[in-house]
Amino acid sequence: MKIGKLILATIIVFLPISIKYLSMNFASEKPSIERYQYSLLSDPFLQLPTKNTVNVVWFTEFAGDKHWVEYGAQLKQKAIANTTKLSRVREDGDSQLNNNFSPQTRARNIWRHEATVTGLICDQPIPYRVKSMQDKKTITSHTFTLASNPTPNKALKILLTSDHQLMPMTTANLSKVVETVDRLDAVFFPGDLVNVPDRASEWFDDLAGGAFFPALQGRGNYELERDGIKTIYRGGEIIQHAPLFTAIGNHEVMGQKSQPTLKQEFNNPLPRQIAAEFYQQQAGEINPTEDDRVKQDWIKNNSFNTDTYEEIFSLPQSNTGDQRYYATTFGDIRLISLYVTNIWRKPSLAGEEGGRYKESNDNLDDPANWGYGQHIFEPIACGSKQYQWLEQELASLAYQQAKYKIVMFHHPPHTLGGNIVPPYTDPQAKPYELDGKLRSLYYDYPIENDYIIRDLIPLLESAGVQLVYYGHSHLWNRFQSKSGMHFLESSNVGNSYGAHLGDNKRLIPTYSPKNFAATGNPNGLDPIVPNIAPLIDAKGQPLPYIASNDITVFSIFNTSTGTVSSYRYDTHKPNSDVVKFDEFKLQQ
Repeated sequence: MKIGKLILATIIVFLPISIKYLSMNFASEKPSIERYQYSLLSDPFLQLPTKNTVNVVWFTEFAGDKHWVEYGAQLKQKAIANTTKLSRVREDGDSQLNNNFSPQTRARNIWRHEATVTGLICDQPIPYRVKSMQDKKTITSHTFTLASNPTPNKALKILLTSDHQLMPMTTANLSKVVETVDRLDAVFFPGDLVNVPDRASEWFDDLAGGAFFPALQGRGNYELERDGIKTIYRGGEIIQHAPLFTAIGNHEVMGQKSQPTLKQEFNNPLPRQIAAEFYQQQAGEINPTEDDRVKQDWIKNNSFNTDTYEEIFSLPQSNTGDQRYYATTFGDIRLISLYVTNIWRKPSLAGEEGGRYKESNDNLDDPANWGYGQHIFEPIACGSKQYQWLEQELASLAYQQAKYKIVMFHHPPHTLGGNIVPPYTDPQAKPYELDGKLRSLYYDYPIENDYIIRDLIPLLESAGVQLVYYGHSHLWNRFQSKSGMHFLESSNVGNSYGAHLGDNKRLIPTYSPKNFAATGNPNGLDPIVPNIAPLIDAKGQPLPYIASNDITVFSIFNTSTGTVSSYRYDTHKPNSDVVKFDEFKLQQ
């Protein structure tokens, strides 16, 4: 018996990575529908790796008496966690939970625990687990592996994924990731993690089985039916071992808090400037003591916020954008994550509906109920704070010395998807008045003022960025500029809304036709046909995209070769192999 224990201890010390695969067997067991009185709301996941440290984060539905991480050989070392409570997460009548929440929106109590594991040796993963204590009862996670920031020249495999949003194929996609790749070292995720960011169940325990954390931790339970065959996918045990780096998409942004449901709150953000103007109109009533904190809170609650996103994650920070945009070095990679997204509005042109192109005719007399077009949340135009910070970052030694230079953000600069129209610029209001009364209000978006194409991309090209990675349109396509910079959209993960070529035209207005492209990529570059195994259309021609609600796609960046490989899996064939269909190499 003693010899057996000695052998086990030796395995733990010298081959800690094997614990990943041992623990995967446990994590793939079907989760219980019933929740025990005390249990962890999530597995731990990794954040903020440095040369000798990494942060471990997990969640519970109880405050607890004590929370800690055990790590190292025989799990003898300990790191005490700091605990905070999420301030804005709620549930409502649309939440999919076992205990039926009332139609009224109400708060949900969730606590976040974060511990910093120190004293790590580069490129040497070690085992860890987390523990939470409540009422003298200790709840323990399975054992996983962690590591600090990898050294330069270490071969890494990075998962490029996006736009999960609890969509049908997401857990299938992540299941195939872990089956295809022997290990992952990090996840780069440019936005749209969930649908409604303040709805807690979408992060942790949505009843359909595809919530964000369970899917990325191999604890999902999503049943996908194809041709009468039902297959349950668990997702993949990934972020327990590989740090997660994200960017803000439009689905990380909540709107005006006064709305009756969480979805309506999400769908109704106002521009900060408009909320500030409304504040000034009633400042005496709202804030008679002229307290600046009251003013700022009111403006935020009546415009938009990313509070829940920022409370859930611990990401690198910038001096002007906190963790909303940042840069970090991970092994050979200098990763820049930007806050480039705007509100998504319907493209409808019907008179009674408002959207990206017009206000509803029913609301013309009520500016408080206008949508103000497809407005931008954080400026990226030349001269903005984010742009100036980016200029400094691109001139930094850390950026200049990096072997691989990758920029990720949510909104596409080049795509065949629908969300690239209208151009990424501030809406220009076009009111029409008759007899002194507003009869219609349309919005135009001059394509020559597209901030991504006019300002951002030239800056990135001049600095030698090799890959721009983004999402938003729920498809796979890639492009390359004359300078050699690659553009990849690999967001056909959970579902797709199609690619706009041929007869599949975008719904666009007839005014300002040069600003709104019905088909193709409006910004000039042609899509590249996958160079290994493209899909073939009905005429036998290879397709330069994948836009499917049956075939799911993921991409892997391998730093040892500098290649980005894309894979597809047909959910109609549960026992079929994953197919590598495209691969390209980043230029040095």
